[in-house]
Amino acid sequence: MDLSIVIPLFNEDESLPHLMEWIERVMHANNYSYEVIMVDDGSTDNSWEVIEELRKKNEAVKGIKFQRNYGKSAALNEAFKAAQGDVIITMDADMQDSPDEIPELRRMILEENYDIVSGWKKKRFDNKFTKNIPSKLFNAAARKSSGIKLNDFNCGLKAYKRKVVKNIEVYGEMHRYIPILAKWSGFGRIGEKVVEHRARQFGVTKFGWERFVNGFLDLFSIMFVGKFGKRPMHFFGLWGTLSFIIGLSIFTYLTISKFFFDTTGMTQRPLFFFALFIMTIGVQLFLAGFIGELIARNSSERNNYLIEQKVGL
Repeated sequence: MDLSIVIPLFNEDESLPHLMEWIERVMHANNYSYEVIMVDDGSTDNSWEVIEELRKKNEAVKGIKFQRNYGKSAALNEAFKAAQGDVIITMDADMQDSPDEIPELRRMILEENYDIVSGWKKKRFDNKFTKNIPSKLFNAAARKSSGIKLNDFNCGLKAYKRKVVKNIEVYGEMHRYIPILAKWSGFGRIGEKVVEHRARQFGVTKFGWERFVNGFLDLFSIMFVGKFGKRPMHFFGLWGTLSFIIGLSIFTYLTISKFFFDTTGMTQRPLFFFALFIMTIGVQLFLAGFIGELIARNSSERNNYLIEQKVGL
């Protein structure tokens, strides 16, 4: 199969028929074999009924319906498991991404041998303060911390080699950092293409300020896991040992000072309690490193989601 087109969605019943018509035109014009996997992330409108109707008209349409809202990362993770195409394209359901970009994205994967090609919405039609400025901050932080020179990590329109999506795990709000996940998994050929960004025609944006905070927290998490997920003792043990040594050095100084230079009681000096405190912190960090080595990083339940229905899968 040439293409798997993955579309996560939440309350997008108005846009889905128009988006599917557009995708069909592009697929037929290029004679692609394809599937369209739509993941209904707990919508409260008629999105699932629309998906079922689209399935009746076109057997390439496949659907997954979550029992409740889990988020975009969960939707992508489930769709990636099901995808069968040689190239996987992800795009948003709100018609702000153009299916006309698909042939060039696919070409860059196959002919230029990229593992991932990420869209760059150079000219945006979103609200400046609620989406554009936060996006610029996200992208600057992600570039600096990961070393990946992308202008738009958060663009929903991306293309992947099949082996990439089968070897990464997406959870939390980490869909915006998939290029970083891929890099840590050994897929380093990451390209970028300027893509068209269209004004929203239907519905309302699902972006909220809580995602601004969660996005940065997930960036810190992914950078930590990428560097120390397989060796937590290297992080906790290092800082625990340094903390303990500093505390022990202070305690040794106080002991020598007490017996040779001063008559002041050790427990009467604030430095004594500071030494005990950081020694205790050091021991706790060291133990945390041991526990981290013993506990598997991936919980067997972390990426299990309640799926109410499936069609075509």
